[in-house]
Amino acid sequence: MKASASTACRRKPVLTPDQIEARKLLRQVLRRGTKVYTIQRPRTADGTRRSLDLHVVNQNRPMRITWNAALLLEWSYSTRWEALRVDGCGTDIGFETVYAPGGVVLGDHHALSQVWL
Repeated sequence: MKASASTACRRKPVLTPDQIEARKLLRQVLRRGTKVYTIQRPRTADGTRRSLDLHVVNQNRPMRITWNAALLLEWSYSTRWEALRVDGCGTDIGFETVYAPGGVVLGDHHALSQVWL
């Protein structure tokens, strides 16, 4: 018997070992109400691609979570700028880059808050 399309949609995605480690680290650091500080790195001339760096304060020390977020979300990562590459224009990319990890890590897209640096 074949699985129906609705059954296939309900399957959880298979995570790689690196993604499992990234999720584990982010779950230790991110809590409901955590402020995620975003820094915009250089963008393309036409403004359609931006690079962002993500930081949190953990035990009174800044902690960079950009690489782990890129791994877990399967987003592009710029090795040149060491930042997330986000495509699109006309949106608040800072909000978008905090909204997504909140949903994946904590199960609530609005669990984290975003602050520009």
